[in-house]
Amino acid sequence: MSEQMTLNQKPIIRRTLASWRTLMFCLLGGLLSGCALPDLEGRSLSSALTPAESADTALGRAIAPRAQVHPGKAGIHALADPHDAFAARVLLARAAQKTLDVQYYIWRGDTTGTLLLDELRAAAQRGVRVRLLLDDNGTGGLDAELAALDSHANIEIRLFNPFLIRTPKSIGYVTDFMRANRRMHNKSFTADSQATIIGGRNVGDEYFGATEGVLFADLDVLAVGSVVADVSSDFDRYWASDSSYPAQLILPEAGAAQLQAFADAAARMAKAPAATEYIQAIGESAFITNLLQGVLAFEWAETRMVSDDPAKGLGMAESDGLLIHQLREILGEPESHVELVSPYFVPTAAGTEAFARMAERGVKIRVLTNSLDATDVAAVHAGYAKRRKDLLEAGILLYEMRRLSPEKDHKENLGPFGSSGSSLHAKTFAVDRSRVFVGSFNFDPRSADLNTELGFVIESPRMAGAIEEAFDTSIPANSYEVRLSESGKLHWLEQWNGQQVRHDTEPRTSFWKRASVSFMSILPIEWML
Repeated sequence: MSEQMTLNQKPIIRRTLASWRTLMFCLLGGLLSGCALPDLEGRSLSSALTPAESADTALGRAIAPRAQVHPGKAGIHALADPHDAFAARVLLARAAQKTLDVQYYIWRGDTTGTLLLDELRAAAQRGVRVRLLLDDNGTGGLDAELAALDSHANIEIRLFNPFLIRTPKSIGYVTDFMRANRRMHNKSFTADSQATIIGGRNVGDEYFGATEGVLFADLDVLAVGSVVADVSSDFDRYWASDSSYPAQLILPEAGAAQLQAFADAAARMAKAPAATEYIQAIGESAFITNLLQGVLAFEWAETRMVSDDPAKGLGMAESDGLLIHQLREILGEPESHVELVSPYFVPTAAGTEAFARMAERGVKIRVLTNSLDATDVAAVHAGYAKRRKDLLEAGILLYEMRRLSPEKDHKENLGPFGSSGSSLHAKTFAVDRSRVFVGSFNFDPRSADLNTELGFVIESPRMAGAIEEAFDTSIPANSYEVRLSESGKLHWLEQWNGQQVRHDTEPRTSFWKRASVSFMSILPIEWML
């Protein structure tokens, strides 16, 4: 009991008092000027391993022979299954011998989040240098745990665009909206600068299929080879950016007692029933064994990293430093096919016109996004819903993923997007049956203009073909196809038990939910969605 109070109750009291002091300071200083963040002068300097340093690791020695056979290419291994995606991160952390560079938008304090944090602690105990960069909007309830980990000599934690007022953080949107509204949406997990996992998943039970609430159908890839150095360099520039603040400047003090209390709590959680499937997945996975033995299946393909300049977090990035600009340069003009998967699809008027022009040139465009019933952000659905008729009139095919029914198996296959969940979260698209994007970028104004993003463009006809096949098979089976009647009315077609079912209103939604979305669609908020 005394340890639990040391870890939780005392920091809560300190945070509450600190929050009130900070709030009073902000109010006295004037809301328009915002709260003064700590000075970054004297912040520690560090960088990713050099090629020579990373080569002298177990991962380096295992990967080098295969990479040398494929110069200039990356080895790509898809992680569509949520349990495999969790196990891969744990086992990669255990395989690291020198460094772990980890960057996420959301990190939950739940079962999988706690287990992964403890793997970082265990790696640090072995002498691995751990750098953990988290967007501060996604660290709710973790202040004490992060402070405890940051007290370890081999762990340094930084918070991107942090909130000085810890509880409630929403006050920061009032006192410093223009900065607080810009978030770091990047996701990467890199071991020894030799292997990295990037994609759409944050860290939390809903992303790894461990909750009875919202389950996200998602997609990550493990990459080795030439592109990993680019991810490591990109992590360095985010780590050193003007938006990344050492946790010790923001969070309450902690020390050895709090760190041990966290380790004890994590050990208890690992023995709890909720962790059983995940501990089992780690034990049964041959992922790291196969990787170290050089037999893990990879597709070797030309792969380019695309990433926003971290200055975007302060609204100071040049246009050529934006991911969306890089994507245009790399992808060019699609010639025949575009298959797009985005949980938060807000094409805007300009984007809708661009899709229409592509369709006029004969490009077949198919889009999968969340249905109103499945989405976890109704306001974003409002931004999409107002463009549906224009998209359909232009000849674009729209599919909306339906929420998982209680009668259906949680393991139902969604093709390259893993097991079906109650909400789509994967962010990917295929162009001309030849190249694929996988990453954190949503097709919405927030990803384009406000949040920072990260992803890969992979030259892979096989992966592009898998996405195209999914649109031919598993996607229609697990979603509603939106149609436009001759009279201009929307309706939704659903495949159910071998029969086609027609819905004349958004399926499985109430009148009030539809009314609220209609109301939000007329508000001038599209630029924030």
